[in-house]
Amino acid sequence: MNSGNGSNGMRGRSSRLLSEINVTPFVDVMLVLLIIFMVTAPMMIHGVKVEAPETSHEKIDVEPEALIVSVDEDRQVFINKYQLAPDELKERLPEIIDINTAGEVYLKADKSLPYGFVMFIMAQIRDAGIEKIGMVTEPGKGPVNDAINPDENE
Repeated sequence: MNSGNGSNGMRGRSSRLLSEINVTPFVDVMLVLLIIFMVTAPMMIHGVKVEAPETSHEKIDVEPEALIVSVDEDRQVFINKYQLAPDELKERLPEIIDINTAGEVYLKADKSLPYGFVMFIMAQIRDAGIEKIGMVTEPGKGPVNDAINPDENE
């Protein structure tokens, strides 16, 4: 029943395929994903809450892949975000990093900790074979007046 008009049974339709892609749904999905990642990214940053002492120095940039040993006010020790006992630091630190190629380990201790405990942690790090230990502090308001005369600020 071919009428001979060359349409091969497709009455009134063109035999060409439409090869355009509608990108509007793609853009909508990408914008929604962008918003989701922008909202959730700050929540994914985990760390140990340590109130570091303030000093009058300028802020120093710490490498993101640097190893940070944190000690909170409850004397809990963390390597980056993994908790361990203070006595285990000497044995576990060489298992975590290569001592020969390690640049520097940063120590971030809460300002309420006794000086002797912070020195104990530093000794554990040195006994593990780390030669360079950086102390992490917060930039202060000015010279160490707050530490010398704490009653003046009240």
